[in-house]
Amino acid sequence: MNAIETEGLALPPLQGRVEAQAMLGALTWFRVGGPAEYLVKPADAGDLAQFLAALSEDVPLTVIGAASNLIIRDGGIKGVVIRLTRGFSTVAVEGDGIVCGAAALDATVSEHAAAAGLAGLEFLSGIPGSIGGAVAMNAGAYGSDIKACLDWVEIVTRQGEEMRLVAEDLHLSYRHSQLPPGAIVTRARLRATLGDPHLIAARMAEIRDSRTKTQPVRARTGGSTFANPPGQKAWELIDAAGCRGLTRGGAQVAELHCNFLLNTGGATAADLEGLGEEVRRRVMDATGVSLVWEIKRIGQALPRTEVVA
Repeated sequence: MNAIETEGLALPPLQGRVEAQAMLGALTWFRVGGPAEYLVKPADAGDLAQFLAALSEDVPLTVIGAASNLIIRDGGIKGVVIRLTRGFSTVAVEGDGIVCGAAALDATVSEHAAAAGLAGLEFLSGIPGSIGGAVAMNAGAYGSDIKACLDWVEIVTRQGEEMRLVAEDLHLSYRHSQLPPGAIVTRARLRATLGDPHLIAARMAEIRDSRTKTQPVRARTGGSTFANPPGQKAWELIDAAGCRGLTRGGAQVAELHCNFLLNTGGATAADLEGLGEEVRRRVMDATGVSLVWEIKRIGQALPRTEVVA
């Protein structure tokens, strides 16, 4: 492998693919966002490790997954953006668990578990995203989370070292894990138990039905916008502050579930983030509660003036 020559930066050798000025909006569920200076798709964990080991510490590094709970700002992302794709999407049944690549979709993992008669991972069918992101944020829904089922996780550090950590090393808490700074999740093992396939299928159908009825699953949206404050529900606070249906440019607070933001067709990242900040301000004024973003916002903003309606 030879070093990859680009106009502004000589990147380390890579077996995978590199694209300069790659537009990222189409990769996100919101369908907004500017370009990556360099979008890097490693072939596998070893390729990723070699690339990072040789990448200058001065080069900004960002990792994106399924981008289901992500707003990429309109000015794009400087430096290198890593996106794990096909080489990180394997899913395999292993005894009482599932070993899955970081790029495997949560719903796909739950389907493999169900097909093997393994219970305990049905909650993943209700989480839009991939396993790498689920581990990084201890994703959870429908009565369970990653903390309840994670055995171990494999990572590549910013320095290019491949490591395996047990779940306890991550100190998982509500929507949070303590991965080493800059670490990238590449694979994980999720623990399950033998169960009745009919009951597992029924639970997954119940989750899918609940999502369809209560969340705008067919819209350009992300996951829950704000984390639930202790003992409270974010959507109830947003509703109490009169934000249901609130708009800013092409962004809207969903009528069906007001802890979701929507791109109604022509939203920018600034519309979505600005609307979220307006919701936070109104909730604070009305209830005294400071909502914490659950959706990640990354990249550079462009100067723009929006009007809230």
